[in-house]
Parts: sequence; C-alpha cells; structure tokens
Amino acid sequence: MNIGVFDSGLGGLTIFKELLKTLPQYDYIYLGDNARVPYGGRSPAVIYEFTRQAVDFLLKKDCQLVILACNTASTNALRRLQQEYLPARYPDRRVLGIVLPSVEAVTENNARRVGIIATWATVNSGSFVREIKKINEEIEVLQQAGPLLVPFIEEGETSGPFLEAILRRYLTPLVDANIDSLILGCTHYELIKEAVKKIAGPAVWVVSEGEVVAAKLKKYLARHQVIDKKLGKEGKRQYFVTDYSQRYHDLVKLFLDDHFSAGQKLELVTI
Repeated sequence: MNIGVFDSGLGGLTIFKELLKTLPQYDYIYLGDNARVPYGGRSPAVIYEFTRQAVDFLLKKDCQLVILACNTASTNALRRLQQEYLPARYPDRRVLGIVLPSVEAVTENNARRVGIIATWATVNSGSFVREIKKINEEIEVLQQAGPLLVPFIEEGETSGPFLEAILRRYLTPLVDANIDSLILGCTHYELIKEAVKKIAGPAVWVVSEGEVVAAKLKKYLARHQVIDKKLGKEGKRQYFVTDYSQRYHDLVKLFLDDHFSAGQKLELVTI
C-alpha cells in the first residue's frame, strides 16, 4: 500500500519534497489538483468537497495513509473527513493534515507569542488558534491573511522589491506585536521563506512546515507499526494531476529537484 500526498495546487510539493528526503523508502502517490487552484478563497463547503474527492481518488489507488499537504484543506476538511467520511467508507485508513505538526513544533519550542500568515480560508477557520490553545491557552496567537502571495509565487516572483513590499504590508503588524515564532500557514510560502525571515528579523523563528511534517510523520509511523507494516517500501512514485501543462511539469521538476527522475511522468486524471 502507498502513502498518498494531496496537493491543492503547487505548494504541497514543498511538503512532498521533505517527505521524500526524510522517508525515501516508502511508496508514494502524489495528486495535484492544479485544475482548481487556488483553494484559499473558496467556501468551507467547496473546500471540503474538493478535498473529499481527492482523498477518495487516493484511497481507491490503494493508499493506506493520505497526507493533506495543504493548509487550507487541512483546516477546512480534515476534521470532517476523520469524523464522518473515513468511519463510513474506509475505517482502516488514515488521513493526516499539516497544521498539528507546526502547532506542536512551536509549543514544544516554548513559544509565547505566535504569528500565523496564511490564506483567508485558513485564517477564517481559526484552526491554528484552536489547536495552539488546546495545548497551551496562555500562548498569544496573531493571524494575518496574505491573499496576494500565492499568485505572486505561482508567477515565479519569490524575491525582489515587489514581493518585499507585499510582505512588509502583511508582516509588519505581526513583527510590531513582538511575535517570537511565525508559522507559514500556506505551503506556497516555503518558497519565500528567506524573504520572510529577512523582514521578520533574527529574533523570530520561522517554522518550516515541510521539515516539521516529515519529522512528525516519521515518528507517527514508528508509533503505529500496524500501519507502517502495510506500507510498500520499494521507493515507488506515481504522479497524478487534474490539469497538465509543460509549465506545471517543469515546476514539479524544479520543486522536487533530484527527487523527480528524468523518466517520471505526470498522469492526467479527473477526480
């Protein structure tokens, strides 16, 4: 059986890359729903339905475990999938999100004032705030939506004065509030991490979601041997997308670097 990785567009590739680096022995199936990107500005009902369709596709492809490599999907669909969909359809399978690993990372690091920058859908869901407060009610959490960032990043604008101006607009209120940690609550933002760190300053720990998620998944599989033993460990990779273009293929190669082989193909599917 496989580990499924669901990406709502492009940003989840930053998560997938870290999974491949940390846990290369497992068999993976990647699904990028790039035909319907972005998810960030959509309603919770639509986000859930799109995510359910993607998860259903991956489970039918013999995935024992699915990672929602998208903060918007994790914050708006994960709980309902775990509480309603899986028990009714696939009670022996698991779906995990990427919010909790980042939350655990900042709380384990004794954060006192945490900033969140994310899409509107993730901010409005309140999931990061809720999960942090569950662990430690005394931690102050400040949120900031960054709706202009994803379009910029997807156009390849990952540095330069225009991006810096937008980032300063979004990050200044958080920095002025003396945050000590900053969670990049959208997987796309990993690509502008260095620009974020420059503005946030050395006193702010900027959380790298990919590294955190990969480390947490490694521990999860070590604790859940029943699941781990079901997973294939031949290093196989399959890639599916809901819209194919040469540009997207090139971006996958760029994001994954050496982890995407020359002969690897993206298969076009409808979900």
